[in-house]
Amino acid sequence: MKFVQISADKRQMFNNYIESVPEGHVFQLFEWGELKNTTGWEPLRFMVLENGVPKGAISILKRKIPGLGRFIFYAPRGPVCALDDYQTMDFMWQQITRLARQHRAVFLKIDPDVTSDNTAFMQYLESRGFKNRSAGKDFNGIQPQYVMRLILNKDEEQLLAEMASKTRYNIRYAKRKGVIIKDNCGLEELQKFYQILIVTAERDKFGIRNYEYFENMYNCLVATGYGKLFVAEYEGEIISGTLALICGDKVWYSYGASDKHRNKQPSYLLQWSMIKWALENNCRIYDFRGISGDLNENNPLYGLYRFKKGFGSEFTEYIGEYDFVFSPVLYQLWEKAMPTAKKLRQNILKLIRR
Repeated sequence: MKFVQISADKRQMFNNYIESVPEGHVFQLFEWGELKNTTGWEPLRFMVLENGVPKGAISILKRKIPGLGRFIFYAPRGPVCALDDYQTMDFMWQQITRLARQHRAVFLKIDPDVTSDNTAFMQYLESRGFKNRSAGKDFNGIQPQYVMRLILNKDEEQLLAEMASKTRYNIRYAKRKGVIIKDNCGLEELQKFYQILIVTAERDKFGIRNYEYFENMYNCLVATGYGKLFVAEYEGEIISGTLALICGDKVWYSYGASDKHRNKQPSYLLQWSMIKWALENNCRIYDFRGISGDLNENNPLYGLYRFKKGFGSEFTEYIGEYDFVFSPVLYQLWEKAMPTAKKLRQNILKLIRR
């Protein structure tokens, strides 16, 4: 087997493999690394080849740890490989350990696209020295550990029939009230979407990236066929919007924003439009992305679960974050030492959250 670094001229081979494997994820695509490169990360992409045939792949993001003069490796939703192909993965970890010495990396963090019912894979990771670092039931991780996923093994009529009656009503209500969904959107619509996102963030009290990040996302992913911008119009005005990403047979709801005329229920019609887009692309899964793992009705985030559940989606838990340590002493500092180190860790986690 060979561990081959992938350059831009091998982009299509790399992406084709990521898209072909059930555990493939948009965050492992070549283009996602290009996007993160605009935010200070250095992408390092590799494939395991056996007689020229791809056996595994991983896209690693590298970033300097302030104050330590060393680096972190992070493979978002990686690696991509058959989950029972331990031989290939063992070879990959060996090669990444060598790579870490060259790049002065303290540890590799992974959060694979693997659900928590796969105990065999979790046991495999732990047997190879990976440390489980999942934290809490809310949005404490880099990527959400708890999501809602809709299995797309039915046609539109069946999917609608299995939604909550209120969800189905709101989809039809938005149509009756004259909400129109537009999905052939360019940068002009993106700018309007971002203005609505600012309003949404202020209303719901969450942080957002600057417009340049979204423009880069559009250019790296939407313009290359790995995403789509949807906007909802009412009486000629854009009132809501969403960004969806696609890789292989999966679609992810990525960002959403709404401002005026929320009583016209544009968010419901937007979600249904993205689900239909996933069906048109023969996708197997539509991922509504994160929710809290605490499904108590008194949880302030319960409404998010109820909204996504209404579309017939299923509560799904991933295995969470695992760290592969190259420098135990510095990793100990990162994890447990002085309060300043803990603050440093929090700052880095903010950097590496999507």
